[in-house]
Amino acid sequence: MDRIFITGASSGIGRALAEHYAARGAQLGLVARRPQLLHELSARWPRRVRAYPLDVTDAAALRAAAADFIGCVGVPDVVIANAGVSVGTLTEHTEDLEAMRRVMDVNHFGMAATFSPFIAGMRQAARGRLVGVASLAGIRGLAGAAAYCASKAAAISYLESLRLELRDSGIRVVTICPGYVRTAMTEVNQFPMPFLLAADEAAARFARVIERGSSYSVVPWQMAVVGKLLRLLPNAVYDRLFASAPRKPRQRPPG
Repeated sequence: MDRIFITGASSGIGRALAEHYAARGAQLGLVARRPQLLHELSARWPRRVRAYPLDVTDAAALRAAAADFIGCVGVPDVVIANAGVSVGTLTEHTEDLEAMRRVMDVNHFGMAATFSPFIAGMRQAARGRLVGVASLAGIRGLAGAAAYCASKAAAISYLESLRLELRDSGIRVVTICPGYVRTAMTEVNQFPMPFLLAADEAAARFARVIERGSSYSVVPWQMAVVGKLLRLLPNAVYDRLFASAPRKPRQRPPG
């Protein structure tokens, strides 16, 4: 896997993935909103990285970045839609509605906008992997996290639909649902995070899933057990257990 395009690459899992693949000699196209952090990666890996400072909700900017990457490096072997935002929201607060829209735009629409400009070239080559980073939070709703849970549920269903659409194309669609990973996004969580992974360890595990081309994988595997149990809980039991669970604090998502 010599050519890899990653969104949300300036920090957290995305940066760890960029470091992981750059160290193994891959040519990278890296997308993030924060230019300075992208330039740091470019300076660290000057012959490996092409940096694209943009917002994944800007489909035109993503198309331009994709065209540049394909023109300079070639059709990617792997496209990883990793960009995501998380924020606590409450529907009763009118001011939270815009935050909910922003979370859905980044986590769901941004994923589709990331993949879209690469599919034609991958179809022609009859190869490649489209990797969507979803979350176990997409399996069941959590109080105070309606925007994030809904966006990740949408991502999981979107990736499944895309997998069916591309079934005979030679392109593999990989859904990765992380549990808890130590990043800036999880630092604000004021509750226990079982099986917490360091970002570099999560990146190494993601890379193995991507190499295998698994259609759906939970990382770490222990959280897959948790996810299956949550799916099986009757609503009455689930509601009793989770209605008063600790919540992510309300705040504005990155604009």
